[in-house]
Amino acid sequence: MPLNKGKATLRRQLLAWLLGPLLGLLLLDTLVTYSTSLGFSNRAHDRSLEEMAREVFLHVRPGPAQPRLEIAPMTERILRVDQDDRIYYRVSTSDGRLVGGDPELAPPTARVVTGKPLFHDDVLHGEPVRVVSTLMTVNEAQAPTVVLVQVAETLNKRNRLARDILASVFLPQILLILCAGVAVYYGVRRGLLPLERLKRAVSDRSHLDLSPIEAVGVPGEVMPLVEEVNDLLLRLGKTLDFQNRFIADAAHQLRTPVAGIKAQIELALRENDKARLRHSVAQLYLSADRLSRLVGQLLSLARNEPGAVERIELHALDMNALALEVTMEWVPEALRRNVDLGFEGPETPVFIDGDGHRLRELINNLIDNAVRYSQDAGRVTVRVVAGERRMLSISDDGPRIPVEERERIFQRFHRLLGTNMDGSGLGLAIVSEIAALHKASITLEEDLDGVGNTFTVFFPAPEQAALDANAALAGQGTASAAHRL
Repeated sequence: MPLNKGKATLRRQLLAWLLGPLLGLLLLDTLVTYSTSLGFSNRAHDRSLEEMAREVFLHVRPGPAQPRLEIAPMTERILRVDQDDRIYYRVSTSDGRLVGGDPELAPPTARVVTGKPLFHDDVLHGEPVRVVSTLMTVNEAQAPTVVLVQVAETLNKRNRLARDILASVFLPQILLILCAGVAVYYGVRRGLLPLERLKRAVSDRSHLDLSPIEAVGVPGEVMPLVEEVNDLLLRLGKTLDFQNRFIADAAHQLRTPVAGIKAQIELALRENDKARLRHSVAQLYLSADRLSRLVGQLLSLARNEPGAVERIELHALDMNALALEVTMEWVPEALRRNVDLGFEGPETPVFIDGDGHRLRELINNLIDNAVRYSQDAGRVTVRVVAGERRMLSISDDGPRIPVEERERIFQRFHRLLGTNMDGSGLGLAIVSEIAALHKASITLEEDLDGVGNTFTVFFPAPEQAALDANAALAGQGTASAAHRL
């Protein structure tokens, strides 16, 4: 429903933006046309009004004191008769003395120039009128006399002519606007059909269908939106795949330890002997510890899987110091398992760009794997090597991993046959995921002494800032340090 509402709103907006200016132009054109028509009507009737002023002047006669107006009643009736308008006239001397006509017709406020009629609008008896005022000379025997002749006419004919002109122009324009409106409406409706098809393509699909939306026939303006939606569906699909994969892995791995804990609890509930009960509780503790470790590894794998994180923020850190710190934390466990744990690294920092928390987890899993699978009285050595490609390696004295197994060993839940050590098969998978997040590569080779294996992680060169810091510190000395911890 919100999509339909949005689509209707878009249609209304398009029609408003297209038809609104057309209606505005029609209104503006109507005003301009009416003004032009009125001006044309005034010019046409002003000539007639000027002729009437000359006709009135023909009846002005010279007099002894001032000119006089001699017009017969029949002539005056003919002059004033009009089917639509009322006519007024007035003749006065140049100093304002009335010669004849309608005294209520006021002289113009503007100055009248001889030989140039003055047209202006006025109000007479409460009605608007059009007035012409012109100066004319009466030829007398002694000296010529100038008189002001004025003729006024109401505006009925003028307004009707202006309306007739406006109607003759306005009606075709109205018809044109209506045709344009229909064309715009159907054009907008047809232009929005691809959006309607796109809406149906999205609304008709199942919520489980995350395949890309077909962009056939989609307008170019909408194509970026479709591409972004497809990209979102792709990322959403990866996230759902990751979640399903994690749920499947967790269900597969947690089923066995949970069933074992349940069986041990049932056994403990039936025990009455305190010694055997303590033994059952101890077994419960070991099972819970393995379960806790498994849950931690599952969460770590989920946190570091590329599908769960697009990128990580890398900062310059000293791999040499971090590896030494983590190695020292494993000394008690190595001593408990009778393993000789050692560290070899330069005296100067070895900078890389990395996430300290994740790299600590990587080193922990590699040392755990090495200590766990090394033979009794075996040796485990952690090495950090500086150079164009920074290198971290862990060598052990564990069972030799066959060449055909060296790629599969980094797959989740993969374990070598014949090993009796506890483990979930997730440690090296976590190492591989963390290395991928750091754009690092990891290799597995036979140890140089022919006993055990060597895991090596190659990190890319850091940014220039880290290189400068590394070079500054490298000037203090380049001696190598080796410690058996």
